[in-house]
Amino acid sequence: MDVLINVFVALHIVGIASLLGGFLTQVKAMGDGTARFTPPMLHGALTMLITGVALVGLNQADGQTVDNIKIGVKLAVLIVVLALVYVKRDEERVDKGMFIAVGALTTVNIFIATLWT
Repeated sequence: MDVLINVFVALHIVGIASLLGGFLTQVKAMGDGTARFTPPMLHGALTMLITGVALVGLNQADGQTVDNIKIGVKLAVLIVVLALVYVKRDEERVDKGMFIAVGALTTVNIFIATLWT
């Protein structure tokens, strides 16, 4: 079970990298007012959602305790990010504030995962 959990953790990190990497590649474009949500950002957010839910289930099935409040907060933040990226995915330009919100919420989610004990 540990190997399976570690595979899903790795896939979860790949999703985070895709979402945050997509954001960081658009930072210069954000200054020009031409930033947009790229397909890797959407796919990264979806990967995070699917692997995160799987990780909760696998950890509970393995008998490990899961902090449901922490998972709920992370899920809420991710759903907001996913909704913003999904709704604006086809637009040529995204509002600077909305674009910054996605990057900030993704970073907040990373800090929640690593610092909330």
